[in-house]
Amino acid sequence: MHALIAGSSGFLGNALVEHLTGEGHRVTRLVRRTAGSGERRWDPYAGPLDPDVLADVDVVVNLAGSPTFGNPRSRKWARNLRDSRVTTTRALAEAIASGAHRPALLAGNGISWYGDHGDQPLTEDADTRGHSLLTDVTREWQQATEAAAEVGARVVVLRTAPVLDAASPPLKQLRILFSLGLGGPIDAGHQFFPVISRRDWVGAVAHLATGEASGPVNLCAPRTPTNADFTTALANALHRPAMLRVPSAAIRLAAGPMAPELLGSVRAVPQRLLDDGYEFADPDVRSILAAAFAPAAPGRLSR
Repeated sequence: MHALIAGSSGFLGNALVEHLTGEGHRVTRLVRRTAGSGERRWDPYAGPLDPDVLADVDVVVNLAGSPTFGNPRSRKWARNLRDSRVTTTRALAEAIASGAHRPALLAGNGISWYGDHGDQPLTEDADTRGHSLLTDVTREWQQATEAAAEVGARVVVLRTAPVLDAASPPLKQLRILFSLGLGGPIDAGHQFFPVISRRDWVGAVAHLATGEASGPVNLCAPRTPTNADFTTALANALHRPAMLRVPSAAIRLAAGPMAPELLGSVRAVPQRLLDDGYEFADPDVRSILAAAFAPAAPGRLSR
């Protein structure tokens, strides 16, 4: 398989490239700087990618996007959050649509697409609700794939839950907070908080890249914890107490437009991955945190 990956320099992109090349697949990185070996240069803001770049590509994966962690009250940050995702996805989808050869498109997205559904289990057929910042962004992000879908290309929308790894947000910041004894649930902690390990995210995306599934796919662990479950598991993993309780009013004040992501409840279920035979290495929050804090092993990600 030949995969063309945008956003390959990021936390998830690098891990995916490492995994695919380790499995013997060919990977070409799309970069915005001068291209080196195994790379092709592009400028998504200048228009669609030249369809000739896709001539021998089997799957295009878009993971490009500005960081979700930033100043939630900054209009510039919010604009970059949206534009960096929607523009790159649309450019790739239009390139696929305009070429004679039509590779599959695996388009990054977020589990925030669903919005707050309380304790309702959410398979990929569930609706989207509300108008929080990330929910609105994920809707536009998904719509940007339509050009490829309309010409019959296989399109997979990667509705990704927070990927927990000690080296990256949000766990990197939470580890510091909990290590200082300042961790605790938000209000009663009843809201569901979907998560996934890095190795399962990589494994699932590789599974989808080489498979035949299409449409939205929830990238989250099969057993979604509540905020209270997550708090207890993280405190136990770090051998620290988590006695403080964070009031929702404080979250609304501090997080602004991002507050719904912390206060809302998304009980996502990775039904399509399960139906497609994917086997999770880390099916619950305790195993996810154990994998996140395990010493880094050289070479490929373990499965």
